[in-house]
Amino acid sequence: MKSKFQADKNGYYGQFGGAFIPELLYPNVKELEDNYLKIIESESFQKEYKGLLKDYVGRPTPLYLAPRLSEKYGAHIYLKREDLNHTGAHKVNNTIGQILIAKQLGKKRIIAETGAGQHGVATATVCALMNLECVVFMGEIDIKRQAPNVARMKMLGAKVIPATSGSKTLKDATNEAIRDWIGNPDDTYYLIGSVVGPHPYPDMVARLQAVISEEMKWQLKEHTGKENPDTVIACVGGGSNAAGAFYHFLDDSTIELIAVEAAGLGVYSGESAATSQLGDVGVLHGSKTILMQDEYGQVIEPYSISAGLDYPGIGPLHAFLNESNRAKFMNATDQEALDAAYELTKLEGIIPALESAHALAVLSKIDFKKDQVVVVNLSGRGDKDLETYIKHLK
Repeated sequence: MKSKFQADKNGYYGQFGGAFIPELLYPNVKELEDNYLKIIESESFQKEYKGLLKDYVGRPTPLYLAPRLSEKYGAHIYLKREDLNHTGAHKVNNTIGQILIAKQLGKKRIIAETGAGQHGVATATVCALMNLECVVFMGEIDIKRQAPNVARMKMLGAKVIPATSGSKTLKDATNEAIRDWIGNPDDTYYLIGSVVGPHPYPDMVARLQAVISEEMKWQLKEHTGKENPDTVIACVGGGSNAAGAFYHFLDDSTIELIAVEAAGLGVYSGESAATSQLGDVGVLHGSKTILMQDEYGQVIEPYSISAGLDYPGIGPLHAFLNESNRAKFMNATDQEALDAAYELTKLEGIIPALESAHALAVLSKIDFKKDQVVVVNLSGRGDKDLETYIKHLK
């Protein structure tokens, strides 16, 4: 039986989703909609995709029981180590899958948007692997604060184009990518990095990231004798790592799902990206979802110390999980995320990405039971954020 937490045939999760696109892009989106499931479910795709995840990306990623973190918070806390993937984050699970789809559709030029740079690096990586042209749009501010990833993209052969409008961050990079796609509809494939955008992107990206929760189940069975955790925690900007971490647990209401947004300087400070609390229903980047907007429907600029969570909306799946109360939405401020990152580093010898640190930050806000099994999706590693960490070291 089809899950109510999967997109319906029109790409909706409840009232959220759909494809709100310019007429010029309709043929591209329709071509993808008509073919993505056939391609993904084909034996040849699955063989190549799984082979690359194993031999190129380095999957499965470990599920690590963090002993000192567990002792501090009084629960069995496991870290799903997506930071150990090739390129340093979960993003490559999606780019590997989408590049195979793009090749199947005969596309020669790949464009992408990026915030923290991890999706840009993962896209540039698979384009180098498949010998395809790569153009990455990135906010001018993010280019400055994520310089190591910009260097990696260029080294991999990608052209990095700064977005200089608006807040000069992820939203604006996405706007520029869509404009490029409108101007180059025939040979170009837009490789979206999160569970956002017009249908079928949110569903397609969630399916490609579902490998995270698929592995969690058998790894938990090895560790605990049970396939299911009590709680899964993941950070949410657009929400691809959370979609992957939640995917195989969505229909079991006994499993608590916690999505953590970036509160910036405080939820109501005017410098925040806590969309679920500050947002209303609207249309952003091709789908109906929850987004931060003013009384006229204009997007309110988000803020977070983390470039990957600095987005004014959430994917339509997450909007539905929030509205239906299937997932609990929490948030963490810049300082709470920094403190959580330093704590994990000192307790477990693991430096997390600032995005992942937001998920870790809510551990101190939850009253865990002694035998509770908790999985935190450690979506990326902290190399790219070292300059920020050093700046705030006490």
